[in-house]
Amino acid sequence: MTTNERSKFTRTEASFTSDGIRCAATIFRPQEASATTLPVIVMAHGFGTPRAMRLYAFAERFAAAGYIVCVFDYRHFGDSDGEPRQLLDIPRQLADWRAAVDYARTLDGVDPSRIVGWGTSFAGGHVLTLAGTGVEFAAVIAQVPHIDGIAAVRAVGFRHTLRVLPSAVKDVVRALRKKPPHYIDSVGLPGTRAVMVSPDANSGRDRMMQESGLSHGDYPETVAARILLKIGLYSPGRTASAIACPTLVQIMSEDTVTPASVALRAAQKIRTATVRTYTGGHFDPYVDLLFSAVIRDQLAFLAENVPLAGCSAPTA
Repeated sequence: MTTNERSKFTRTEASFTSDGIRCAATIFRPQEASATTLPVIVMAHGFGTPRAMRLYAFAERFAAAGYIVCVFDYRHFGDSDGEPRQLLDIPRQLADWRAAVDYARTLDGVDPSRIVGWGTSFAGGHVLTLAGTGVEFAAVIAQVPHIDGIAAVRAVGFRHTLRVLPSAVKDVVRALRKKPPHYIDSVGLPGTRAVMVSPDANSGRDRMMQESGLSHGDYPETVAARILLKIGLYSPGRTASAIACPTLVQIMSEDTVTPASVALRAAQKIRTATVRTYTGGHFDPYVDLLFSAVIRDQLAFLAENVPLAGCSAPTA
């Protein structure tokens, strides 16, 4: 993004509380608002990943186009509070989402009736779950979303499931004994003991880190292993038919983490779905060459479904 483009928005650090725990948020605002109140896009990352990992790149484009953006970290992750660290608890993350939406509605200059839920990977599943269970989004953007727990387990294979199962059991036992978690790497090479082990996982993570200006060690790259026993039970696609708001589902044709065929079937159940499919893997939307196409389609979707009053359609 050029210096001229960066001059179109401001960025401030903020926070809100979820169940009494502070969640870190970054607020992006257009410098020159074209309307009295504006839509706000609420954003969060995927599996065990902080918002600093390329989400700011999306937020900057949205803010430069005229939208207010609230990007947050879940409790236990990134710059948010919460102990133990790196604890991925699905009900807590959904609660954090609801708290973030409530907080975004209170921001100055926001139209509280025009909240957009933006989620990627695991958070893509979260925004679909929330939209299908009563959260009143004006629109949803679900990028390479987690759709079906059983499909996700099948995608990694039975052998890998057996490889990581002892770590999950060990962590559950430690939790019952009130001991610190047993951690497992979030990303690893095929054949290693990690959660995501697609052939492009390591290289994809490294490219995201490089483009974000981050280095290994800036944030933990692990997760409490107990979540492995819950992934198979979490299927946001089950409530897809109940989603009433306009929804953009972006799918990668070679995605081996959230299979394209599963995402497509779920999208077909959403009454007002827009589906875009790209050639690439699960980690490709965050960086070019695909980032430009992905953000362009997101801005076009927003222009059509959550337009900025009194101004022309935003562009990438």
